[in-house]
Amino acid sequence: MLNERRTTNILLLIIVIPLVFYLLKILSFIFVPLIFSMFIALLFLPIMRWLGRRKVPKVFSIIIVLLLVAGGLKIGIELIQLSSKQILANNTGFLDKAEVKMADLKVYLSDDFGIEFEQDKNIIGQFFAKENLGSTLGFLNSFLTSLLMTVFFVVLWLAESINVHKLLNNTLLKRKHTSIKAFMKIEKDLIKFIKVKFLVSALTGLFTGLMCVFFDVSFPIFWGLFAFAINFVQMVGSFISVILLSIFAFVELDPTSTLFFFILSITLVQVTFGAILEPVFMGKSFSINIIAVLVMLMFWGFLWGIPGLIMAIPITVFIKIILEQFEGTKVIASLLSGNETRLE
Repeated sequence: MLNERRTTNILLLIIVIPLVFYLLKILSFIFVPLIFSMFIALLFLPIMRWLGRRKVPKVFSIIIVLLLVAGGLKIGIELIQLSSKQILANNTGFLDKAEVKMADLKVYLSDDFGIEFEQDKNIIGQFFAKENLGSTLGFLNSFLTSLLMTVFFVVLWLAESINVHKLLNNTLLKRKHTSIKAFMKIEKDLIKFIKVKFLVSALTGLFTGLMCVFFDVSFPIFWGLFAFAINFVQMVGSFISVILLSIFAFVELDPTSTLFFFILSITLVQVTFGAILEPVFMGKSFSINIIAVLVMLMFWGFLWGIPGLIMAIPITVFIKIILEQFEGTKVIASLLSGNETRLE
């Protein structure tokens, strides 16, 4: 009987797990704002508790938090507008420079590698055809919908209409003491991760922009903002930032020692903040195996795209803490942690 029950449970898992993943992908328009909002709410829970201890009504506490979030968004929008003005006001003829550099590259690729290009089209235009840009209106509609849903869920989390502790106690853990302990650890680790990631990303963006100013590379505000935003994608973001900025600098700067030292400088910025300071700030207790990081990035990126890449590590931390609460799954949690390789 025991063997039959075990076989039945395994078969049910084989059926249920793919179904759960399928639902996560199909219903991503709900789950992505829900998870994003949970991380935002966790970040502001200490402020909510501080206001609660001073007898501030919960309604006013939520309004204060939403105003803080709106203020942060306002600053971000102002920076984007400043970056846009900088790009529009630029008179260095970047596109002309790019066309010349691409023409030289075209000759090099044709002569040395036999790669043929269409002669009657703009070279850069061949890489950015209109049909490949997608529908901007559709993207904006989807973004605004996700933003409004995220704000709605943040209010629910902060008002405790959605209570993580009770949810864990009633579903997964079934034990009050264990659920409280797990929730406290989840809250502590995720708040720490978000704070450190924001600080490291801000410093990365700041120093990337300063390197652009020092080496006279155009649009330093834009590249600083880009480095800040893309750094939230663990591991992959650093590579993307360095590669794209290096390609841009190749157009702007002559291929001399200046270009080499600029690429070296932005690489050192990424390495210093991402590979050295971030693990130090995170601490040894916040460790995830590098293989687990790569697998989770691929998995959540496949399910939810860019939002999945951003949330992959916090979700992994959440899963690891839950797995640590059960004897049968502690081995999996230890595999996710790793004893030798740390999160970088």
